[in-house]
Amino acid sequence: MILAVSLAAVCTLPALAQEGPVPTTALVRVEVKTNAPVDASSLTLQVNGHDAPIESLTRVAPQTAEVAILIDDGLRRNVALQLDDISKFITSLPPGVKVMVGYLANGGVRATGGFTTDHEAVAKQLRMPLSVPGISASPYFGLSEFVKHWPSPVRASRFVLMISNGVDPYNGSTSIMNQDSPYVQAAQEDAQRAGVAVYSLYYPDAGMRGGSASFSGQSYMDQLAQATGGESLFNGTIPPVAFEPFLKTFAKDISESYVMGFRASANNEKRDTLTRIKVKSNDKGVKVYAPENVHPGEVAVHE
Repeated sequence: MILAVSLAAVCTLPALAQEGPVPTTALVRVEVKTNAPVDASSLTLQVNGHDAPIESLTRVAPQTAEVAILIDDGLRRNVALQLDDISKFITSLPPGVKVMVGYLANGGVRATGGFTTDHEAVAKQLRMPLSVPGISASPYFGLSEFVKHWPSPVRASRFVLMISNGVDPYNGSTSIMNQDSPYVQAAQEDAQRAGVAVYSLYYPDAGMRGGSASFSGQSYMDQLAQATGGESLFNGTIPPVAFEPFLKTFAKDISESYVMGFRASANNEKRDTLTRIKVKSNDKGVKVYAPENVHPGEVAVHE
């Protein structure tokens, strides 16, 4: 699998130097009825089933956010009707947010350019998908490669919007009885290690026709979103008539996101080990969405 991204070299984080609790961050979304900031004292955190203090909670600032829009290159050609909605979403992002567009193809991502705050330029890079059935191989292969080699030297607040039918053709039948894909699981864990919140938007593939395939793909994308603290933006048996309402939800979700700082135990012998976390709110009517697992020692820039 090839990740076709012509970008500057990506800086890697230094290996953890010690065992024991190390500074760690998680990207969490706090849904409230008002736009008032959320205080860390209103949340509770468990790390590996044990209560743990939240050391900081900082709202994601535009200048620390990176948004990657990954479009399956095998989508049906009538997705062209939605390109204007995607373009408007890109140009409506707050100044300072870095954004890029890439196409899921042949198990990787073909990027149209790197992350930039020039939203107008990125909107102009949008193109029609090639609409070749199965060209993405599996969208989860491409997602895994992308998040493992995130094309930015800064450990920012990372968001992915994956527009795909979500079907994993390498896992055999799309039957409701066959919804345990090792490739979806791998993409999920790779995103958790990279601190990426994955959002998804369903659209049919040129080679797939509804039915169990539609159910299977949407189920996988929902699994991925829940595991990473993102959201599956659409669920239905037919393609969305317009992307605009779902993209507005995505923009709102980004604005409600926080970088939560705490400590998690690291293990030098297994540096890719994930640690389970659970975040709740003490206030009624407040919902918290967080990744199910994080990689100890991963710290995002939040100022």
